[in-house]
Amino acid sequence: MDFLFQTGFLGTRAPLFMDIVSVIVALLPFLIYGAIVLAKKGNYRGHESVQKLLFFVSVTVVAFFEYGVRMEGGYKNLMEGSSVSHNYLLYVLIFHIIISVITLLLWIYTLYMAMRYKRSKALPGLYSAAHHKDGLRTFVGIILTMLTGAWVYALLFVF
Repeated sequence: MDFLFQTGFLGTRAPLFMDIVSVIVALLPFLIYGAIVLAKKGNYRGHESVQKLLFFVSVTVVAFFEYGVRMEGGYKNLMEGSSVSHNYLLYVLIFHIIISVITLLLWIYTLYMAMRYKRSKALPGLYSAAHHKDGLRTFVGIILTMLTGAWVYALLFVF
């Protein structure tokens, strides 16, 4: 597993595990959009399966990321090569974490309610508009998580 802490493939100071996580997070909004397109085309079973899979993969990636950060010595060790001020980086990181946690909670809520609506045979149907609204909030959160994550990555490993 030591290879995960060698320099990554994106040409920055980031370790390999960070590059892997960053690429997956960068692709996530596009994959989610693909799942949304499935629902728009009426393929609700495919939409449900892809959403559940992407949620599971995302939670696994976050766990992998957390493990990597801890094994690398934490945030302070990752920050050592950056020329950005510690306070600015910390504020951006906190902002990213807040958005990420809110998005995770929204995604959990959206999935939970979708399963509940489906069990009561109200999705698709009676609760489709509510599910669409919940899904849109979650999608925006995922995009913001990706953007703020890229911001943190750039501050840590590019500048």
